[in-house]
Amino acid sequence: MTDLRLVPAAIAVWVAAWSLTGPAAAWTGPATVVFSLVTGVVMAVACLWPTAVVGAARRGPDRNAALYPVLAHLALVAAGVLAVTLSAHVQLAGRAPLAELAGQRVTATLTGVVVSQPEPFSFAPGSGRQRWVLAARTVDARGVESSARAHVQVLSDAAPRYGSTATVTGPLRPADPGAAETARLSARSAAEIRAPPSALRVLDTHRAALLTVTDPLSPQARGLVPGAAIGDTSRLPDDVAEEMRVTGLTHITAVSGGHFAVVVAVLTLLCSAARLPRPGRVLVIALASLAFVLLVRPEPAVLRAAVMAAFALTGTALGRPSQALPALAGSVVGLLVVDPWLSRSFGFALSAAATAGLVLLTAPLSARLAPWTGQALAYAAAVPLAAQVACGPILVLLDPSVSTVSVLANLLAGPALVPATVLGLLATVLAPWLPAVAGLVAWAASGATWWIAAVAHRCAALPGAAVPWLGGPAGALLLAVLTGLVLWAVLRRAPRPGWPESWRAAASRGLRETLAARRRRLTRARFVVLLAAASVAALVVAVTVPRLVARTGLPADWQVAACDVGQGDALALRTGPTSAVVVDVGPDGPAAGRCLDRLGVERVDLLVLTHFHADHVGGLAPVLAGREVVAALVSPVPEPVANAGATGATLAAAGVPVRVAGSGDRGTAGTLAWQVLQAGAGTDANDSSVVLSARVAGLDVLLLGDLEDVGQSALVPLTGRADVVKVAHHGSAVQSRALAERVRPAVALVSAGRDNEYGHPTDEALDLYAGVGAAVVRTDECGTVALVVRGGEVALAGC
Repeated sequence: MTDLRLVPAAIAVWVAAWSLTGPAAAWTGPATVVFSLVTGVVMAVACLWPTAVVGAARRGPDRNAALYPVLAHLALVAAGVLAVTLSAHVQLAGRAPLAELAGQRVTATLTGVVVSQPEPFSFAPGSGRQRWVLAARTVDARGVESSARAHVQVLSDAAPRYGSTATVTGPLRPADPGAAETARLSARSAAEIRAPPSALRVLDTHRAALLTVTDPLSPQARGLVPGAAIGDTSRLPDDVAEEMRVTGLTHITAVSGGHFAVVVAVLTLLCSAARLPRPGRVLVIALASLAFVLLVRPEPAVLRAAVMAAFALTGTALGRPSQALPALAGSVVGLLVVDPWLSRSFGFALSAAATAGLVLLTAPLSARLAPWTGQALAYAAAVPLAAQVACGPILVLLDPSVSTVSVLANLLAGPALVPATVLGLLATVLAPWLPAVAGLVAWAASGATWWIAAVAHRCAALPGAAVPWLGGPAGALLLAVLTGLVLWAVLRRAPRPGWPESWRAAASRGLRETLAARRRRLTRARFVVLLAAASVAALVVAVTVPRLVARTGLPADWQVAACDVGQGDALALRTGPTSAVVVDVGPDGPAAGRCLDRLGVERVDLLVLTHFHADHVGGLAPVLAGREVVAALVSPVPEPVANAGATGATLAAAGVPVRVAGSGDRGTAGTLAWQVLQAGAGTDANDSSVVLSARVAGLDVLLLGDLEDVGQSALVPLTGRADVVKVAHHGSAVQSRALAERVRPAVALVSAGRDNEYGHPTDEALDLYAGVGAAVVRTDECGTVALVVRGGEVALAGC
């Protein structure tokens, strides 16, 4: 029987940790007191209950004896929730000083330990920018040095090594609500003041040597061999990464339970061959597992797998069999008590869900498939099916789509996972000492990864490989409910015997008779007609089906979108499921209206018209058509007069309240907060542009309209850092270096028309923003683009 005794405690601890690390973080103190009292009462009753039950039993039968297991479960749940509440309270208290400094956006010098593997910043490939996490131990701000106990996400041009002690200086900014890091910091560089421990330096040598020996291989092998072996995806081609995401094969490069199972299985075989006694086997596997964790870095999914492996080793050392589900629940409880913010990690959630799915669903699904497919094929199909069923609702939160080819892709790619992992790890071990031999082993591993990449490519190209789905919690809940109903319908009955023998005999006999009859009646002319009709039908299906199932390329959970309206501006900032703040509407024509339709915008909470040039207000009528516009904010300088008058008349006819923008105006719309930083800085239309600053989904967005020299110079002292900037005047040559260096965005959006007569965007503007570390995204090259925020990470869609 499946042991579920620890599952209620694991679920309760997860819910408590998720709640206490989000908006309810301020209530950790009172919650600690409450749960301390509740836990004390429940445990006292649980301790006294057996005595009371025994006394009652002497007087006669007592039905309350059956309540004791329930009471024991309540005591366990209360103890787990109390532990995670205490942990969150203590850690939040340690984070508070640094969080306060980040809220004030002060410049500080932090010293601490690098606790994440530096990775290229996703928005600036090839720019050298690195993102990593520092466990800060001291902070020097405003001339005062104090201790700190918090993690900070750092973005710098050069990153120190994992495990080293480093110091970094830069402006602090608040992290997103619920983020594992307390603050964010951007700096030019970081100084390594103490090298990593010797064990980490040795493992880093092996990581670097593996990249060296795989460098001569094909592009897929350069990315997938290190990915399958140690989870290093820094060289994985973008197209391969996207195909693996669509086909549900990303777990191959995300080190987790499957990799641990392979490592432990190989080590167990070697220890058995060497006839090591049980203590020796446990010691060897434990040390190798620890080294493997440090080699691949202790990411959330790796930690979950490592703790479960520790439970299994403990059971082996004690001579007792271990069970996967209690080990999973115990791992979840222990890790969430140590780090409550893991409850908000998608990697941790996917790892735990996949493991639970495999443990609970693989056997019953395999039993129901076996009569129809055979035992071996049934088990091979049940494993990816169970994992997809368990992870589907979580994956929808990351990407609002459902993969229809995941099971097929995993079924085909599964046999290559073990050789890819084992050979890749063997090459990692040999690389520093025998690079030539390691190169041959890596080349052999590339054969397995070639098959994985080929499966991903073929399956991702199938029509309907990814079906669009409702995004957000509503979509996840809907998929979970539908999945639960299907599982209930499939599993509520015992396995059926499979295909009846009479069916198989009848089908075989009927097929032979049908073919014989067709051969007698089929003439050459009829054969040609049927072949032509089948070819036409296949062509129609091949052309129309991909178009019907193809997605728009813009995810349902977009947050910032730059519409492709040709030579003009039109941007949307999401405020709700079907609402947005819209800034400018592009030139005359339906482009802006169609873009908003494509984004699903039915309500415009605020329409901002930065100035009255035709390429910013010409598309007003299509935007207003069929949409509710709550209010409009316009430039204080009515130039050109004709455009300003026509715009006012159109808004008045649509019944839209209009207000002239003024510097300092601010407000909120749904989940978005906005402020006018500047309006009417100059006398001409461009420099009178309304400059809007907005914060949406944790992103600071700055929209510069068509500012020229005067307007940009006046804006420099009024603004600070921003995550996203809409580059002024379509990327013209008139750009302020002082403003670009002050803002230093991660993303610079340039709205321009393809092959426009003005030469926008200019090389000067592109080089300027690329030089300050921004990823420059152009609508003339990419079309309509959107930014999404998932799990605290920002990504670009549509380009």
